[in-house]
Amino acid sequence: MKVVYVIGTCDTKSADLLFVADSIKETGVGATIVDVSTKRHHTVVDVSNTTVTQYHPSEPGFMPDTLERGKAGVMMSEALGTYLLTREDLGGVIGIGGSGNTAIITAAMRKLPVGLPKLMVSTMASGDVGGYVGPTDITMMYSVTDIAGLNPLSRVILGNAAHAIAGMVKHAVEKAQQDKPLLGMTMYGVTTPAVMEVKRQLEDRFDVLVFHATGRGGQSLEKLIESKIITHMIDLTTTEIVDHLFDGLMTAGEDRLGAMIRTRIPYVASVGAFDMITFGAKETVPEQYQNRLSQMHNANITLVRTTIEENRIAGKWLAERLNMMEGPVRLLIPEGGLSQLDAPGMPFHDPQANGALFDAIEETIVQTEDRQVLRVPCHINDPRFADQVVASFKSLWGLGN
Repeated sequence: MKVVYVIGTCDTKSADLLFVADSIKETGVGATIVDVSTKRHHTVVDVSNTTVTQYHPSEPGFMPDTLERGKAGVMMSEALGTYLLTREDLGGVIGIGGSGNTAIITAAMRKLPVGLPKLMVSTMASGDVGGYVGPTDITMMYSVTDIAGLNPLSRVILGNAAHAIAGMVKHAVEKAQQDKPLLGMTMYGVTTPAVMEVKRQLEDRFDVLVFHATGRGGQSLEKLIESKIITHMIDLTTTEIVDHLFDGLMTAGEDRLGAMIRTRIPYVASVGAFDMITFGAKETVPEQYQNRLSQMHNANITLVRTTIEENRIAGKWLAERLNMMEGPVRLLIPEGGLSQLDAPGMPFHDPQANGALFDAIEETIVQTEDRQVLRVPCHINDPRFADQVVASFKSLWGLGN
């Protein structure tokens, strides 16, 4: 029987955790309370914080109360993640707490497989939760009041949360029958025609999962690759790299392409939307970009055209990451333009800036029989470009026509 692991700091929230565990058990689902306190206390729980610390990957049995608070929290989170991955009866996870608890518990949750129920009741859940959720399927629920002892309102909210996680575990969704391998692709609005045409040509052989290149999208794709859930990929829209380098909103962080480096998966890619840095509403664009060529994508998104120098930097960064890949690589360069905004007559069309990008890539990359840059004399959204992408993909994977 799968059970729910109820996680929090028992030195301050034992009554709340016990209430959640009892509420889960009332539904007929088992519950195990796990303590992640970083201070000594005498509350008796199912799994003590000292038990959790034994699972730290490099310092098992560390003493959290001898460490600075931030360091103790990081190490407790690392230990918790390892501990949860060893549980054969793990049906779901629910955490409760404030900022410290939320950081500890969600970091551990992010190590768990996508699809396993994960619910975090937090005082932080009404703000920007991107840093807590990351590339995973964590459900965030706002606690409204602080979690500091039961009250009439918290009983309702925590009870709802307990019943929600119990329902997820009790009525687990069966995995869909998978007849075809999963193919992951990256897309932005301005590369949609290219992605949809590649998808059309390959969906008879693959179930195609499209990821919005918003930072979290790239991270999610790479997590699923490292989890061996997605077995094939076409990284057509790598614009998250540009945002990482130039302070844009849609960054996937410095580890973008890391999964492909580590797994050696055959990698087919392009430089979709490298012509833009993505920011928020016009008034939020950083001062150094305010007078640059830009387009309002919608009320909350402003796109700024990349310069010649920015393209040189981005091209070099991309090529250096490709050089680290030991699996086969095909990078396709669309000479006619990188997005819907970068086409003849469109505001971002700048062959000189694109040329700087292409040159930087070719000057930096170490081309071999397995690692190649292919120039394609058409726009990224031209169906002929999609044809070349599909041909390269089939060639790398040994697929016939």
